[in-house]
Formats: sequence, C-alpha cells, structure tokens
Amino acid sequence: MRRRKFPVPNTAGRASSRPGETYQRASAVSVVIVTNYSPRCRVCQSPASTFASLLMTDLAATPETSADAPSLALRRGLMLILCLGLALAVTSLMVRILEVNGWSWAEVGALICFILTLPWTVLGFWNASIGFCLVHIAGRLGVDPVAAVNPRLVPKDDARPITTRTAITMTIRHEDPAQVIARLRLMRADLEASGWGRHFHFYLLSDSARPEAAAAEEAAFAAWKATDAHPEELIYRRREQNTGFKAGNVRDFLTRFGCPYDFFLPLDADSLMGARSILRLVRSLQAFPQVGLLQTLVVGMPSGSFFARAFQFGMRQGMRTYTMGSAWWQGDCGPFWGHNALIRLAPFRDHCELPVLPGTPPLGGLILSHDQVEAALLRRAGFEVRVVPEEGESWEENPPALPDFVKRDLRWCQGNMQYFQLLGLPGLKAPSRIQIGLAILMYVGAPAWMGFLVFGLAQAFLPAGPAPYPADLGLTLFAVIMTLSLSPKLLGVLDLLIQRRERQRYGGTLRLVGGALIELVLMTLLAPVIALIETRFMLGLLFGKAVGWDAQQRQGYRVRWGQAAHGLWLPTLFGGLYGLGLWIGAPGALPWAAPLLTAYLLSIPLCVLTASPRFGALCHRWGILAIPEEIDASAPVHTLPGAIGPR
Repeated sequence: MRRRKFPVPNTAGRASSRPGETYQRASAVSVVIVTNYSPRCRVCQSPASTFASLLMTDLAATPETSADAPSLALRRGLMLILCLGLALAVTSLMVRILEVNGWSWAEVGALICFILTLPWTVLGFWNASIGFCLVHIAGRLGVDPVAAVNPRLVPKDDARPITTRTAITMTIRHEDPAQVIARLRLMRADLEASGWGRHFHFYLLSDSARPEAAAAEEAAFAAWKATDAHPEELIYRRREQNTGFKAGNVRDFLTRFGCPYDFFLPLDADSLMGARSILRLVRSLQAFPQVGLLQTLVVGMPSGSFFARAFQFGMRQGMRTYTMGSAWWQGDCGPFWGHNALIRLAPFRDHCELPVLPGTPPLGGLILSHDQVEAALLRRAGFEVRVVPEEGESWEENPPALPDFVKRDLRWCQGNMQYFQLLGLPGLKAPSRIQIGLAILMYVGAPAWMGFLVFGLAQAFLPAGPAPYPADLGLTLFAVIMTLSLSPKLLGVLDLLIQRRERQRYGGTLRLVGGALIELVLMTLLAPVIALIETRFMLGLLFGKAVGWDAQQRQGYRVRWGQAAHGLWLPTLFGGLYGLGLWIGAPGALPWAAPLLTAYLLSIPLCVLTASPRFGALCHRWGILAIPEEIDASAPVHTLPGAIGPR
C-alpha cells in the first residue's frame, strides 16, 4: 500500500503580530563612527575591512558620508536576492515533494498557500542572521554596529546643549489616571534632574467619553499641576469625540498646540522613557536636520502575568539582532511603531495627515494602523525615518492574557488589511511600499497557513499515486522550515549567551536558557491558535465585521474557564476534527501533527493557566522568565504604582 502524500505543517509558526514587536515587524548600515560629527575615518584597507566597508556604508554622498560610499541600493538589492533565492529554493523543494504523483487540486492549493507563508519566514531568517553578524563580526573589525546602522545618532555621552523645544504627548482613552500620571511625573522628574526640564512640555491628550473617566483624569492632572513648580508646562486636553482614533487625537494636538515646538514625542498610556534616552534623541535630531523620525527599541516592563512575562521575554531576546539586520537594508526608510519615538513636528504635521480610504469600514474609511503609513509619508516628504537598534530606557506594557493579546492583534490585523488601498499611493519610496506590502503579508500568512493545513488534509482523502512518498525530501523540508522559523529566536538567545554582561542581566545562563525554552514551547502552542483566530476574523472582515477601539487591559487578572471557552471553542473544535480527519485519512501523519493538535486541544486550559495571577506570582518569586529590569533593583520602573518590584 502506497502512502498518501501529506506535507508536514510547520507548527512553530509566529506568535507575534509585528516585527517590530518581534520582532516588531527594519534600516541600513554605515561605517560612520560619529565623533563630534567629523567626517568618518576609513577602516583599515585589509580585504576583510574593505568587504565590511562595502556592506556597512550608509547612504550615498551626504554631508556625513564620503562621495564614493556604496549606495544603499546595493544592500537592498542584496537583501532582495537573498530573500528571493531562499524562497525559491524552499518552494522548489516543496514542488519536488508534491509532484511525485502528478498534481491534484489539493496539492495546487497547498503549494499556493505554502508560498504565501514564506515572505515573513524568509525575511525573519535573513534579518536575524545579518543582525547577528553585524553585532558579532563587525565589532571585531572595529565597527560599532549601532553607530553603523544609524549614522544619524549621536554618541551616548554627547553633552551638547539642548536648544529646541519638545512636547511629550500621551494619548489616552478610559485609562487609569493614577497609572498614567505616575509615568509622566517620573519622566518629568528625570528630565528636571538632567537640568534640561524647561525645554520639555507635557501634554495629556484624552479621548475619554465616559464622564466619570474624564472627571478622574481632570482631578488627577490638577493635583499634579498643583505640586509642580512650573504648572504652565503641563497641559491637559480632552476631545468630546474621538474622531480618527489615536491618529486623530495626535492630529488635533499638532494643529492646535504644535506651533511652538520643534519636536514631539508620542507616548501610549503604558509608555515610559528615561531622560538619557530622550535627550539623546533630541540631540540627534538637532544635529541631523534631515532626520524626521527616530524610533527607539521598546521593551516590556516587568509583569506579574505569566503570559506577558513569556511574551516579552522572547520578544526581547530576538529584538536586537532582528532590528539590527532589518536596519541594515531599510536605512532611511525605517519603521515607526506609533510611540516612544522623537518626531520633527512641522514636517509630520504638514505631510503625514492620513488619507480617508474609499468605501465603508472595516476596510474603508479611517485608517486604524496609522504608524507605518505616517512613516512612509514622512519619508516621501524627504525626511529620514530611522530606528535605534539597542535597548535604552524605553518601555511599554504587554497584554496580560491571551484574550487581550488577541483583541489588540485583531485591531492591527484590520488596520493592516486596509493597506491594500495604499499600495499604489503616489510618490512613496520603494522600501516604504515594500514595508506596506509586508505589513499586509504579515496577516495574510495566517489564512494561508490554515489553508495549507486544510488542503493537506484533503489530499489525504484523494487516491494515492503509484510512487512512494519522498520521506527524505519531506524530512529535509521540515528541518529547513523549522530552522528558518526558529532562527530569530535562537540567534537572539545566542547573542545574549556569548556576552557575559548580558547573561548576568538575565540572572545567569541557566535562567536565560530555561526561560528561552519555556517561551519557545508556549509560543509554539499559541501560534496555531492565533493563526486560526486571525483567519476567522479576516473572513469576517469580508462581511463587515470589525473591532472597536477602547482602553486596553493593563493589569493582570484571572481568566475564567467560561470566558476562555467562549473565545477558544473554535480552535478546540478544529483540533478535534482535524485530528479525527488525520486518524481516518492519514494515521501515519498523527505523530508529526501532535504539536499542532496539542496546541488546539489545550488552548482553553493554556489560556486560563497563563493568565493565572497565582501562577504568575510564583514565576516572579522563582525568577522564571525574568527580564533585566526585574533583576535590577535600581530600575525606574519599580517606582510606578502597582509595579511587581525586583525579585
């Protein structure tokens, strides 16, 4: 009896929504070592250093780079070749497996879906690989990788005067005012201690519609102003209608209050930044007038929720190498993640007003995912958009439970699907257009992956051909896909392991490796569940289903069994039916599909367990999935209300 062909699915998948959060969803390299902004020195002309110069020199002729500098287009072209070459190689391997007995309709469908899942898998592999090489190979050639990927960044010890005015803006809607103002007060105190406090004004921009929420905000803000030595620098503004959502809130500030300021720093309600990070961004934009936006690397705060601990632990490990590699080719067309970035106010106000899309919501009307569009519009206006691929006093909070993660993820999904209408936006730079396309493919990959599973199962019920299943090719493809999928995580962990200081920041090698393994298992189990939920939601978008925009859950809580079952009955049912189908049509594939079936069948108890406050507190007590701030008792995040404190 011949085996029926059944391609083995990749059960690792992705558990994060954006690279920029993972991976967080990428800029270019230079040999510029900024020292008082003098022209860069040449590296020694050995073959190795010459090759490094070729790959790491940013932008063609500018005031900060030599006229013979290789073009940024060279690196972008090389990245395109690497990605296309790898994608074609993997696709050809899949074709060889599927064509053994000719082509059925199920195999054609499986191949199409497989190809649609590849862009982010391939891009993630090369981003992480290039970033890892930049960090650990370029350094041996005497090149600072951070200064290399962002030549528009002043050194950390730069102390030139602040000569500009910056508005620090926090947008809120139905948030806890005590938590919000505590963050702003901490940032203000830090800036006052730096001696540059008079150059920064703070704006709390409220879109709260509930009267009790608005009253609480006004009272808390008034109490803060009453204790501040310069209350005129603290401004509270509330809109009656949240027209345009967060982007509309910011737009209202820009047009009504923006004129006196050179820069503005947008924050989310859960954001926090230190004075050193803020001042470095300001000095960089003062020094380089061609830069319109400078985005920091944002990391999670310590959390008592096991779900948030695992998510931010894994995201943080891979973030540096991934973003370093993406910065290598994105260069001046870098990302904007919507907050914790310094922006040149006038160009942003004049050139980054979001268009209203034709049609009705959810795919028409106001744009939900504003950040990447604003980055593309700012670059179109001639201003550079760059990222700082290193950690530096820039924090946010992550969802405490799977239901909250899904809620946020689906809002991003809806916004990214609106990008289909922006692909032809006139005047965009090619990298900006590519990033908009990648933002779409980020979510298209979920239904494509589910389609691959369904077509694979359908093939199991079609007549088997005479030729045996090429098991050797199947195993090779499985190994390749797993390697590509896991490389960003593995290289991120390796990046930390080979640096003694980083190992110590995470509490030692055992805690670091143990936490990485726990996070890998958890996210491997969650990825198929999230993909199915995204697929169902995207099908609903075609029939007008949409998500709302309200305050996010910030604090950990207990998810009850009924709540988990209400949100996750479909993955559980799908897992049961899929397993039954395999048992009937292709029982030999059951061992290979075991991780996938486990993920679906355990989705409800996994949701309850990972949100359990008791389980989270136990992990905090034992230092499981602890991030550096949790170990460092001096970290400023410990002074915030409700902080879990150092272990």
